Amino acid sequence: MTFDPIPHAERRAAVFAELERRGGGVLLLPSAGEKLRNSTNEHLFRQDSDFHYLTGLDEPDSCALLSARPGERRFLLFVRPRDKEKEIWNGRRVGVEGATALLKADAAFTMADLEAELPRALDGAATLWYRLGGDAAWDQRIIGVLTALRGQGRAGKRPPAALADPGAVLHEQRLLKRPDEIALLRKAADLTAEGHFAAMRDGSAGRREFQVQAEIEYAFRRRGAAGPGYGTIVAAGANSTILHYRAGDDELRDGQVCLVDAGGEYGLYTADVTRTFPVSGKFSGAQRDLYQACLAAQAVAIAAVKPGATIDGIHALTVRALTEGLVGLGLLPGPVEARVAEGDALVKLTPGSPEEKSAPKGYRKYYMHRTSHWLGMDVHDVGEYVVGGASRPLMPGMVLTVEPGLYVAEDDETAPAALRGVGIRIEDDLLVTATGSENLTAAVPKEIADVEAACTR
Repeated sequence: MTFDPIPHAERRAAVFAELERRGGGVLLLPSAGEKLRNSTNEHLFRQDSDFHYLTGLDEPDSCALLSARPGERRFLLFVRPRDKEKEIWNGRRVGVEGATALLKADAAFTMADLEAELPRALDGAATLWYRLGGDAAWDQRIIGVLTALRGQGRAGKRPPAALADPGAVLHEQRLLKRPDEIALLRKAADLTAEGHFAAMRDGSAGRREFQVQAEIEYAFRRRGAAGPGYGTIVAAGANSTILHYRAGDDELRDGQVCLVDAGGEYGLYTADVTRTFPVSGKFSGAQRDLYQACLAAQAVAIAAVKPGATIDGIHALTVRALTEGLVGLGLLPGPVEARVAEGDALVKLTPGSPEEKSAPKGYRKYYMHRTSHWLGMDVHDVGEYVVGGASRPLMPGMVLTVEPGLYVAEDDETAPAALRGVGIRIEDDLLVTATGSENLTAAVPKEIADVEAACTR
């Protein structure tokens, strides 16, 4: 992918404007570092999302600094120096020259210069925007600089008057996707669709979960993805009722369903899609009924995604629809009106509160997670869910998942035998538009006939 510095410059300009609106200061973002997997082998490097959002630099051991002072905006980068011998082993580095020429930093230094430059950059700043607690070594570095500045008061040095989390500025920017970001999410959605088609084609009886995973991730990579945006879930049989199950080595068997939760990452933006398909190629009658109840609830939720709606409101509608389906399937006792009212009341309770813990389980026995989360560079993307004490209204440019599920434990003796050990989840990625929403992942089959057709082998 050819690097384009313009989107990152536009993002920095928006962050500078917000810093100035809040009184200015210095925003400091360390890059991700390399992490050992074992011995001398590192895990595959993945850049910190905030750092990449503002710089576009995909290298470890770097640091970005945005300084917003009266009448001045400066973007500084600290990077690894060029080193011919090390680049032979580990690849080219952007270096100080590339940081200014390619990444458009106003000034660039090596990381070795940070100890001298950082006190100068922080001296007299109104606020230091830095996230404490993310990296112990960086925390100690910042504390050391602040302590040193305090000790030089007689020399006219002054540490920043306040310390603030950069998420308050940066994450609200990331929540509203720009056109270039939406284009990357569309690409991630396209290659994710191919991965799910591959799963449905390959997920026949006798295959193992890890083999289906391999087909999915191969489809991602062959279309240009960096890989999966999160751990791929391939859950056959009763494993489909385990929410965060990872692809293991269980064998897929006729009569089972297989739940696949997988999204490809492209340009550091990820899709997040779940589909559930029959291993035999055809749902049983009971599986079909459970699937249809989940699909109907998702349709209600998707129809509600539009500007002004809230994630809490969408979740409440989903719970109502799922509760009606559960009563119809005999998994919850009727009458429908009483169970729906009970579900509505449960939705309003604070998770983990004494009231919530003592409330009747109702639908939560079969649907124990929320309906939506933000999506973008991170699969559970940044941005506040509650503003002013209330669920925040959706706005054009936000991207969220809609993912109802119904999970019948294999040891649930109150459930019909044909449903025990069956988990269904159907998840799509929705872009909020000016007039409603767009389903970015609509190309992935989910109607029963389309799923069964995709399973044709």
